[in-house]
Amino acid sequence: EQAMLLEKTWKRFVRGGVNLKGAARARLRAVNTELSSLGLKFGDNLLKDTNAYRLVIEHKEDLAGLPDAVVASGARDARAAGLDGKWVYTLQFPSIWPFLTYADNRELRRQVFTAYTTRCDHGDAADNKAVLARIAALRAEKARLLGYASWADYVLDDTMAKTPARVDELLQRLWAPALKVAGREAADLQ
Repeated sequence: EQAMLLEKTWKRFVRGGVNLKGAARARLRAVNTELSSLGLKFGDNLLKDTNAYRLVIEHKEDLAGLPDAVVASGARDARAAGLDGKWVYTLQFPSIWPFLTYADNRELRRQVFTAYTTRCDHGDAADNKAVLARIAALRAEKARLLGYASWADYVLDDTMAKTPARVDELLQRLWAPALKVAGREAADLQ
């Protein structure tokens, strides 16, 4: 356990750039700073686009299939928006998923689902395509700085590289006792 802890700690330092010198270390810091900033921008854009959408339903028949609680929630949200007598559904989780799950109106479900899946993809100030492209480029650069061929290699090295060996080791430890137990049970049955 101590050896594994030491290995994990050392690897965390290496993945943080402890082995880099001079310009490479400075560049890694700059990349990490920009990645952090872009992550916040991505999240802000997503929140902004999520909050900007609302489906306003004016006809009660468009609520077919929705449980009473979901209809009541839509009416409450409409009242809060100054739209008495209507129903409002948003892309927020408590609103979107019950609507998509239960609404009979296929066209309204399609509208809500499309709005959800195309958030930050409208060519406006909240569009995340350029943010994602820059994040991908910086991740690739970070991986190369740390000696990996790609971001995928960097991520997999930390999460999966040791997993097969650990699983094999665990199975070997469990296999012998399991065979003994199985052998005893087989003998008891005879």
